[in-house]
Amino acid sequence: MLHLRVISPSDRTVDVLGLLDGASGVTNVVVLPGAGHRPKGDVVLFDAAREATNEVIERLKELRLPEEGSIAVERVDLSLSDVADTAEAEAPGAPEDAVVWEEFARQVASDCRITWAYLVFLTIATQLTAIGVLLPSIILIVGAMVLGPEFGAVTGIAFGLLRRDRQLIVSAARALVIGFAVAIAITCVCALVFSALGWITPQSLSGHNEVEFIVKPDKWSFIVALLAGTAGVLSVTAGKSSALVGVFISVTTVPAAGYAAVAIALGRWGDVGGSVVQLAVNIAGMVISGTATLLVQRFFWAKYGLRITHPSPSSRPVGSGPPTAGMRRGSSM
Repeated sequence: MLHLRVISPSDRTVDVLGLLDGASGVTNVVVLPGAGHRPKGDVVLFDAAREATNEVIERLKELRLPEEGSIAVERVDLSLSDVADTAEAEAPGAPEDAVVWEEFARQVASDCRITWAYLVFLTIATQLTAIGVLLPSIILIVGAMVLGPEFGAVTGIAFGLLRRDRQLIVSAARALVIGFAVAIAITCVCALVFSALGWITPQSLSGHNEVEFIVKPDKWSFIVALLAGTAGVLSVTAGKSSALVGVFISVTTVPAAGYAAVAIALGRWGDVGGSVVQLAVNIAGMVISGTATLLVQRFFWAKYGLRITHPSPSSRPVGSGPPTAGMRRGSSM
């Protein structure tokens, strides 16, 4: 279940309650008249099954509550209530399969920001990979793969393609390009320092068969990227963080960046080319499968999800009384 807190202008509260009374998957409705101070209005609290939340939010947005009031959503970790169990059973589908699109959109937008934390995590992951390919140490490389934060930007590109949101695509692509450019540059400088100290030489990358897969992309690299992209998007939309860790370990984006940085410093340009191709193949595969996965999720929830029908606020005076709310299958993002 999800818990929603709505601050509604007083003349719109009747419409909000009419909407909630006619919606399956909604329960535990509480009204606090005049409790809202900034913004002013009535506070309406209720719980909704995750599968029903998209449609409820869309109908609340039609009442212009985001502009003139407020809508807040939070997870309910534990709910001991027969009526809540009944509401969840009434909503179509399974909670784990439901995508709350507004929540997902905000998470993706946040993951596409270029922050100091994003750059630091990606740089550290790239440097750990560089050390891992020099030792060589598969364990160190795997640890670096888990640390890398780049999948959020990959998901951003996929979601931007789904919504045809050019701004989001550009923002996500910029996060990837700038992030990897900074990480590779800093790692390359460190490798040059190690080379000047005599700690590493061009031969330091020779004979390490266990890490050569990083610079030798093939058809399996692309297939793995496709599978990882699908699993990654599903793990994000379903909130399965443990599955997302597995995705990080599956693809060699960060290892490719780390290998490229060391190869640049040591002048092994053939390995640089292989690493760059590996990086591009992995990102392309994840974007393709991630977009396809989101497209399938949107299609099925639009066709089989919950739909609340009522007269549009624009077609009747706001506050004119509760709408006649009906239920039918089919919803849209």
